[in-house]
Amino acid sequence: MPRIVRAVLNGKPRTALDLFSGTSRVGHALKREGVRVHANDHNEYAHVLAGCYVAADARRWQVAAERLIAELDRLPGRAGWFTETYAVRSRYLQPSNAARAEAIRARIAALALPPGLQAVALTSLVEAADRVDSTVGLQMAYLKAWSARSAQPLRLRVPELLAGEGSASCLDAIEAAEQFEADVAYLDPPYNQHSYLGNYHVWETLVRFDEPEVYGVACKRADVRERGSAFNRRGSMERAFGAVLERVRARRLVVSFNDEGYLSLERLRELLAARGDVREVSVEHPRYIGHRLGVYNPQGEKVGTPGPSRNREHLFVVECAGAFARA
Repeated sequence: MPRIVRAVLNGKPRTALDLFSGTSRVGHALKREGVRVHANDHNEYAHVLAGCYVAADARRWQVAAERLIAELDRLPGRAGWFTETYAVRSRYLQPSNAARAEAIRARIAALALPPGLQAVALTSLVEAADRVDSTVGLQMAYLKAWSARSAQPLRLRVPELLAGEGSASCLDAIEAAEQFEADVAYLDPPYNQHSYLGNYHVWETLVRFDEPEVYGVACKRADVRERGSAFNRRGSMERAFGAVLERVRARRLVVSFNDEGYLSLERLRELLAARGDVREVSVEHPRYIGHRLGVYNPQGEKVGTPGPSRNREHLFVVECAGAFARA
């Protein structure tokens, strides 16, 4: 991530647009450097993280957040639908931790908090649950045996809030590209069939607290099937990303992409060159442990071989030309 942040900060931007904000790590780092950031993501859990790490101003919310999170952390558990679904029918969380998460989430809903403080509280809850879940990091599946960390009690912490203004939205990337301008835009789109909603469906449900229909052993939300992204389909990825590039309004673009994406690097370079001068660097990384998932079936029988153990991240910097450089 430091390489990405340095690339975005080059040119000393005052404003930045993060169109696929995810965990908001980049937006948070840019805000720390004094950049005014707008973070966008179409998933609600990511919108909450952006509301905390990008939009919330520590000068306004720090004291209230400390008081609220201390109160929430004292709540006893109360098992209901969430616990039954994610600790009994499936095993993402130990029942005691799921019950506490459920009680805390219900209390947050009952308090009718202002949006900034609610985002901080929900982020604290999601991160607390993430620290004690029983997965390898993604929620495509849970472990056959409880992870060691899952036995630890769920505990809330106050997220690292930063002073300063920022903003967040929960829009399709094309809509956000049309609505918001910035000195620099950072684009890190989904690049293959793995949906971020599917990868983090438990946190989406904890944030929405909506008791959705679920399916399969993994108890995924039904809308994982229904809210499919054009970026997760081979036939539509190029068109979707091209539409974002046509609409984004910034003097500079910083684009992160993986060599395993549905869009070929050659075609990506062509699309970026239409916006301006392009510079590129690539870095080799170990693949996430999830690349080994699927090698064994639910009975523990070997059914395949792992893919390559390393891949490459490509970082493109585009100095936009003409009418597109309108920020």
